[in-house]
Amino acid sequence: MDSYLASHTTAVDETLDSIERWTHLHTAQPQMLCGPYEGRLLTMLCRSAQAKCAVEIGTFVGYSTICIARGLSSGGKLHTFEVNEEYESLIRRNLASANLENCVELHIGDAGKLIPETIKESSSIIDFAFIDAGKRQNKQFYDLLVPRMRSGGIIVIDNTLWGRKVLDIKLHQDSDTRCVNEFNNYVNSDPRVENIMLDIRDGMLICNVL
Repeated sequence: MDSYLASHTTAVDETLDSIERWTHLHTAQPQMLCGPYEGRLLTMLCRSAQAKCAVEIGTFVGYSTICIARGLSSGGKLHTFEVNEEYESLIRRNLASANLENCVELHIGDAGKLIPETIKESSSIIDFAFIDAGKRQNKQFYDLLVPRMRSGGIIVIDNTLWGRKVLDIKLHQDSDTRCVNEFNNYVNSDPRVENIMLDIRDGMLICNVL
């Protein structure tokens, strides 16, 4: 199934392919990379939102950053937040290789502190957002973003199936699984959004802000 789906999805270019290969060879957690299938969906969702302003929480090596930035409307800007300063030079190198330095603003530090400094609450200017950071902070980041989103804006949260552990919460009692499950339930009952969860990679929760 995975092979068939991939073979019927627009292929990535050499830039993304090179970043993926480098990540698998040189990082301890290459599974954190969103990959070509999910990356293509991020591009298309960002483009469908006609995003002038996008936010990403959890840059890692910049693969998903490039995918989102490629979906921006002309003159659009992506604010991406990465807590690990060790990735900064690598991220900037990858953005340069994709010729996207001018439309991506990289913020190094705690997104929970930096987002309020960067984008005012109720400014309603964010068109697209992607959350792919510490899962215990999902609710914090989500609640920071929703008041800053325009009506019709899209929020995507990654890893919402958490290795499918959320399918049997009684069996999996670790704190990360509980946090992911509680967050999924929180979004599902949030009247500010309509949402759909997709069984893509480790689960993608897509929210349309009302």
